[in-house]
Amino acid sequence: MSRLISSKEEHKYLQVAEGIEQMIQDEVLRIGDKLPSVRVLSDEYGISMGTAFQAYYHLEGKGLIEARPKSGYYVRFNNKRFPGIPSATAPEPVANEISTREMIAQVFSGITAEDRINFSLAAPSVELLPAAKLNKSVVHALRSSRHHCLNYEDIQGNPDLRRQAARLTFNWNGQVSADEIVVTAGCMEALVMCLKAATKSGDTVAIESPTYFGIFQLIESLGLKAVEIPAHPVTGIDLNFLEQSIVRFDIRACVFVPSFNNPLGSCMPDEKKKELVDLITRHRIPLIEDDIYGELYFGRQRPKTCKSFDREGWVLHCTSVSKSLAPGYRIGWCIPGRYLERVKELKLMHTVSGTTLTQVALAHFLSIGRYEYHLKNLRKALHTQCLRYTQAIVQHFPEEVRLSRPAGGFVLWVELDQALDAHRLYQEALKHQVSIVPGQIFSASGHYRNCIRIGYGRRYDETVDYGLRLLGGLVKKMAKK
Repeated sequence: MSRLISSKEEHKYLQVAEGIEQMIQDEVLRIGDKLPSVRVLSDEYGISMGTAFQAYYHLEGKGLIEARPKSGYYVRFNNKRFPGIPSATAPEPVANEISTREMIAQVFSGITAEDRINFSLAAPSVELLPAAKLNKSVVHALRSSRHHCLNYEDIQGNPDLRRQAARLTFNWNGQVSADEIVVTAGCMEALVMCLKAATKSGDTVAIESPTYFGIFQLIESLGLKAVEIPAHPVTGIDLNFLEQSIVRFDIRACVFVPSFNNPLGSCMPDEKKKELVDLITRHRIPLIEDDIYGELYFGRQRPKTCKSFDREGWVLHCTSVSKSLAPGYRIGWCIPGRYLERVKELKLMHTVSGTTLTQVALAHFLSIGRYEYHLKNLRKALHTQCLRYTQAIVQHFPEEVRLSRPAGGFVLWVELDQALDAHRLYQEALKHQVSIVPGQIFSASGHYRNCIRIGYGRRYDETVDYGLRLLGGLVKKMAKK
């Protein structure tokens, strides 16, 4: 149906759907209420029957309404039924030696196993990615390359790709040239290079809490210490706590995920990002900004980056297409500001240059405008999946559960009863071929023992519903013991 309507009609069906969604949110339409028939909706809004159907399909996909055979459409869910948000984090103010290696290895030893219902990944399922279009760009790269993509690539990265990456910064009001960008093997290598450039062994680094476990592994491997900064599940890190910690612990660098933090899902408001940049600039402390989820927003506007407020080069911006387009291509990049020359030196020492074929193919894909179209569809899919997973958790888990409200990204943060051990839940769930991530691995000091992370990158279907129902049953069972 969606392929048969024009862009003007598409805009109309979204307007109609958003209007109905708002009425459900305001409880003008209550759960169980019958909605107008498609014909009546068409007449009321002056739209075609096809557009009216499309509006209802859109709301049905979000799980807000349901079609009943020979009866029509009914309100199914109201977002006001969401449980409370998780507690604001409160890690102890100490500089930790990090050791999360064993639990991380255990949790991710079978992360790609196809016989599991896998809620462990913070990434899109392959069916959400434009494989055919990317393949065409790969073929174009091979045919158009004078050396068949067999030659070494430029150390700083393919020039065309860097130009396209610079163009993408316009989305967050960036004014960056291709010469300021270094292409890396995914966002993780960008973080490695930037953190190495900005610190030395023994330094203390500020990280938000909870945060992506890979950042712990990186800090540990470089011989650094970490101070965990408390974070609000909606607005991100506590800037007052950070400012006090800078003096108390002699912080030498910060590593934050300001937009759609993994696992909390928080997104710092733009004004707080500006305050953060002002703070680190005043203290001359480099900020390594992991912006890998920034393009995966559910609202109408992309959140700004910390880099967009940087005027003196203290923000080292890192990102990639691993979460939005092609995880297996392993392409990311960084904008290291005043650390550019040092990052280029490290890149030369570590990898010399990146893979030629994937860089040329991605540059072509970005140049023909397919990326924005793909992102638009991906954001819609992820927003819908986020709502459907949330609804299932509300339905199947105990009432006292607390749940994050991500406005982008891939993950839900679930806070369970204080007495429940998330790692034990992980082990019990795995016996049933269901995989989750226990909260302990997102803290350097072992916090969040009663929290789990659930990824919603997979399309919602009966198997997903079964997995969440099983998890909810296990949580209820364990809570009774």
